[in-house]
Amino acid sequence: MSTRNPNTVAALAVAALAVAALALAGPSAAAASEETPAPAPHSQAAFSFGLIADVQYWGGPTKGTRHYSESTAKLAAAAETINDKNVDFTTQLGDIIDRDAASFDTILPVWESIDGPRYSVLGNHDFPQMYSDEVVSKLHMSNEYYQWTHQNWRFVVLDTTDISLFANAPDTEDYRQAEETLAKLKDEGAVNAQSWNGAVGEEQLAWLAGTLDDAAAEDQEVIVFGHNPINGTNVHNAWNSPEIRKVLESRGNVAAYFNGHDHAGRYAQDNGIHYVNLKGMVEDAVPANAYAIVKVQQHQLRIDGFGNEPDRTLKISANAR
Repeated sequence: MSTRNPNTVAALAVAALAVAALALAGPSAAAASEETPAPAPHSQAAFSFGLIADVQYWGGPTKGTRHYSESTAKLAAAAETINDKNVDFTTQLGDIIDRDAASFDTILPVWESIDGPRYSVLGNHDFPQMYSDEVVSKLHMSNEYYQWTHQNWRFVVLDTTDISLFANAPDTEDYRQAEETLAKLKDEGAVNAQSWNGAVGEEQLAWLAGTLDDAAAEDQEVIVFGHNPINGTNVHNAWNSPEIRKVLESRGNVAAYFNGHDHAGRYAQDNGIHYVNLKGMVEDAVPANAYAIVKVQQHQLRIDGFGNEPDRTLKISANAR
């Protein structure tokens, strides 16, 4: 860029100093999670990608465990490691800011310091009195939901803010549908009947089904990214999680679904699909951090976690190969 906001320059300078102090040069020493009895030996990756969730930068004070202003330093540390590892691309799983549009001006230059292709997912915190079109433009996204191919893999980004009360103007049909959906879930006593969740709309579900069918025709395995979790029963789940899972699980070629939103992180495997919820980067003070590098290897996904994010080795089921 030819010009920079002085606040941005200052923030980047602080981030650079903090990076030097962060002890995050290598993967976390956390034990492999319950889905693997023992860590698999590292083998040569066919390719790899970076994963980051819930940066939630804001210049305001810390609240509880959320250290908003420290996310510049944390993201800068992640960028340094990801660049050093020479990954093929990086995806951030939504909520790159916590609130106010000015936060974009501080955190996006740090995000854009990551080399190679960068892909963004929309999260509920990404709408500071802005609607989908504006946020998509701000994040340099091609669309709210989209897909691409890398080697013989298809990657899909879903928009779980599609039908929501924060991504759509009040005078739109999507907003009215969000009101009706939330009211119905509340009447049913659903734990995820929360105004900060959302749903994948019917048009997007049809697009998803067609994309998975096209990938199957090309003999491609699929990895899906979204902001909200969609498995199990959880307060953070997308409103129409069962419908989303039905599409993913019916095609037989989806290896994994990666998401954020629930900062505690979690893992499950269901009908051959690995559901991986990354921990929130905003949580805890530096030198704490949380992000991952995923190595796509023959018959498995190797997740190298950094900071609070654990290592995992996920075997790819036969029906997804």
